[in-house]
Amino acid sequence: MIRVDHLTKRYGDVVVVDDVSFEVAAGEAVAFWGPNGAGKSTIVRCILGLVPFEGTIEIGGNDIRRRGKAARDALGYVPQQLAFYDDLTIAETVDLSTRLRRVALERGRDKVGELGLADHWDKPVGALSGGMKQRLAIALALVADPSVLLLDEPTSSLDVAARESVLEVFEKLRDDRRAIVLTSHNLDEVGVLAERVIAMEAGSMVLECEPSELPERLGLRAVLHVLVRDVPSAVELLNGAGFTARENSHGLLVDVPAGGKGRALTTLHDAGFEVLDVDVWR
Repeated sequence: MIRVDHLTKRYGDVVVVDDVSFEVAAGEAVAFWGPNGAGKSTIVRCILGLVPFEGTIEIGGNDIRRRGKAARDALGYVPQQLAFYDDLTIAETVDLSTRLRRVALERGRDKVGELGLADHWDKPVGALSGGMKQRLAIALALVADPSVLLLDEPTSSLDVAARESVLEVFEKLRDDRRAIVLTSHNLDEVGVLAERVIAMEAGSMVLECEPSELPERLGLRAVLHVLVRDVPSAVELLNGAGFTARENSHGLLVDVPAGGKGRALTTLHDAGFEVLDVDVWR
């Protein structure tokens, strides 16, 4: 469905995407993971045909340069920074979007309903919460039933509750024919939404694997902040089990592989400790 060969993007003498090649099949979800500035969003802009580039990009067999309209007709896009007219209602926003995509307004209304926004049809977009705006963006991306969905840092600006709600929506978007490409710097998000991850650093692909393999293969680590009743005993137990644990003023800190957080908590649980709360620091 998507084929990218030797994609390179330069801004003057600065190379922001360096000779990247990959394919995404129908029904497959692939995540680009990496820190800010790794080149993830630039790859999405190139696929959209928004910026000139070196190399080749095809969407459903259509070259994005030579058959740009046909290629873009297959795309749905949820940007990192949402840009709505806040004074328009959802109804007016959907009407504008469906006219631009040349699909029936009723289809837009149906998508809004599927995303849980039917009761807000006449509400101004500016009055919506962040999570509701994200749902509206997803609905608009789906009105033309695209075969490719591009998600650029889809939950980066959301609070925890809104993020979990939107992730549930994305999980339901998976089907046997739509290809999904997303960018994210969040390991947990990648694990939920993708079956293959491409790690990026300084514009280059450094690793391609299943999401569960990424933390260990990159040597990524996390720090657990754990609240228990008997902190000194818990620290002694974890250090004796091979972890690096220490007390802090409000509990204990445990250094763990980013993909092995559960083992430390299981060690505490099996020893009879009640875990009152836990946070993950990276």
